[in-house]
Amino acid sequence: MARGSFTLRAGDSRRSPSLSGGGQGGGPRRHLALLGGTTTFADCVVAMRYLAFPTDLVRGPMIRRYEQEFARTIGVRHAISFLAGRVGLYGLLRALGVGPGDEVLLQAPTHIVVANAIRFTGARPVYVDCRLDTYSMDLEQAERRITPRTRVLLLQHTFGIPVDMDAAMALASEHGLEVIEDCVHSLGATYAGKPLGSFGRAAFFSTEETKTISTTMGGMVVTDDVELADRMARYQAGCAWPSAGLTARYLLKLLAYQVLTQPSLHGHVRALYERIGQRQPLPRPTSASELRGERPPRYEQRLTNAQAAVGLRQLRRLAGNVSHRRRVGDAISDWLSQRAIDTPAQPRAAQAALVRYPLWVTDRAQAIRATRDRVVLGTWFTSVLEEATSPAAGDYTMGSCPRAETAARHLVNLPTHQRVRVDDVEELVTTLDRHALLRRHSPSALAGEGRGRVPVRHWQ
Repeated sequence: MARGSFTLRAGDSRRSPSLSGGGQGGGPRRHLALLGGTTTFADCVVAMRYLAFPTDLVRGPMIRRYEQEFARTIGVRHAISFLAGRVGLYGLLRALGVGPGDEVLLQAPTHIVVANAIRFTGARPVYVDCRLDTYSMDLEQAERRITPRTRVLLLQHTFGIPVDMDAAMALASEHGLEVIEDCVHSLGATYAGKPLGSFGRAAFFSTEETKTISTTMGGMVVTDDVELADRMARYQAGCAWPSAGLTARYLLKLLAYQVLTQPSLHGHVRALYERIGQRQPLPRPTSASELRGERPPRYEQRLTNAQAAVGLRQLRRLAGNVSHRRRVGDAISDWLSQRAIDTPAQPRAAQAALVRYPLWVTDRAQAIRATRDRVVLGTWFTSVLEEATSPAAGDYTMGSCPRAETAARHLVNLPTHQRVRVDDVEELVTTLDRHALLRRHSPSALAGEGRGRVPVRHWQ
C-alpha cells in the first residue's frame, strides 16, 4: 500500500454494529444505493410537518440557524446559504471582482456546473490536470499555467480527499492568487487538524442529494472575511426565493429517497426507476441547459427554510456520519492493501472524509455489470467535465489534461453512507477482484498519455 493512503485502524469497523451484523443469510438480498443513508425517519417527520403546515416552508428562522451552525462546524465566522453550491461559487467570484479577461485555475476532472460558474462571470476556466494518487490538482502543473490574468486558485478536495494545503497556500501566496476551496465532496474532512473550508479566502459546499448531508438541493459559502461576507449577504438578498411548489417537490424527493433507497427495497425500485427514465417527475439537480454550458433561467436562488431545517438536523449528526464513512473507507483500504491493490493516497497532515470511495478498474462497463445485483456503482467521473454534453461545453480542450481524461475512463466509486456495512463492501471488492477488474499496480503508468509519463509521488 502506498505511503499516505488510508489505513484501517485495528478493529474499528469490525466492532461497529452499524457497519456489520445481519450477515448475508436470511432476509431480502441487500442492494445498495449510491445515495441515501444521511437522513432519518425523524428528519422526514420534520419535512412532512413543513409540507402539512407550509406557512414557513420557504422563508423562516431556520435558515439563519443553519448558517450559524455551518459556520461553527467549519470554524469560521460567516456562512451564507444558496439553493446550490454552484450559485454560491458564482456569487463568490463576482464578490471577489472576477470577470471578463480574468482566469481561474481549476482541476480536471470536475463537474460542468463548476466550470459554468466561472464562465458565467465572463472569466476563463484554465484546467489543470489531476494527480492519480489523490485525484486532486497537480500543483506543479498549476504553477506552470499561471499567467498575469490568473486571479483564483480553485481547489477541489476530490471525493473528500484533502489537497496538500501547505503547498497550495504557498503557491497562491507566491503568485498573489485568491484561494477558493471546492468542498462539495469534503464536509467533515480536515487538514492539520483544521476543517476543510477554513483555509482559503472562502469555500463553498454542496448539500445536494449525493453529498455528505442532503437537503435535496443546497449550497453554502463560508468565509472568515467580514467584508467578503457582507458582499455575499447582499448578493444572497438579491437572489430569488424558490417557489413553494418547487420547495415541496424537494422535500417529497427527500422523503421518497429515504424510503426507496433502503437496501431491502432498492434493487426492485431501481429497475422501475430505470424503466421510467426521463419521465420521472422529481426535480433534477442539473438542468439540460447547464449540461450544455448555458445559463438557465432563475439560476440565482436561495435555500429555503424547510430545507435548512432538515440540513441543520443532519449537520448536528455530522460527526457520526463522517466517522462511519471513515470506517467504511478504512475497511475497503484494508481489504485492497492486503492484496497489493492500490488505495487512494492523502497528505500525511490530512484526514479525509470520503463521500464515495474511488476505485480504478480496468473495464468500467464490466465492473458495473459484475456488481449490478448488489449496488448502483458510482461513476464519478465519466468525463473531465461530469455530465456535460461535451467537454467543449465548458471550454475544455481535449488532450490538455491527459491524466484526468484517462481517469475518466477507469474510475468507479463505492458508497460510504450509513446504510453501507463492511460485509457489503467486502463482497463488492471481492466480486471486482474475482473478475480481475482491480489494478495491482499504480495507474501512474497511464499518467502521461499524450504528454509523457508523469509518476505518482506520495507525501513523505
